[in-house]
Amino acid sequence: MQRNVKMVGSDASVAEAIVSLADAHISGMPVVDGAGMVIGVLSTTDVLAAEAEVEDTAARQTLFENTTVRDIMTPRPFTIAPGEDIREAARQMLYADVHRLFVAEGNRVVGIISTTDIVRAVATGKL
Repeated sequence: MQRNVKMVGSDASVAEAIVSLADAHISGMPVVDGAGMVIGVLSTTDVLAAEAEVEDTAARQTLFENTTVRDIMTPRPFTIAPGEDIREAARQMLYADVHRLFVAEGNRVVGIISTTDIVRAVATGKL
């Protein structure tokens, strides 16, 4: 799992979130409320789905600048405990049709595991 989890506030604009995703070279991140609690996940799929709904350049600009992450995020992200088996993480991702799970201890996110992490473990013989 990756321990340095990039997060975005629910009140951030879609444009700010896109910059954060691009700068960190990631395809998704947890969305936190004002108290720091994870309330959702924002992925490039969410951004692309929202963008597909707009009809012209002006509407796209409005989406990016005036829409908050909360408005397009996927609520209720999937989580897994730090001690769970990697195969269980893979099973959960497969059945939920998601590309990442947040690793949580109680209400606190301590990491993220993605399909890329699992592929890397298989490819390097760690799994």
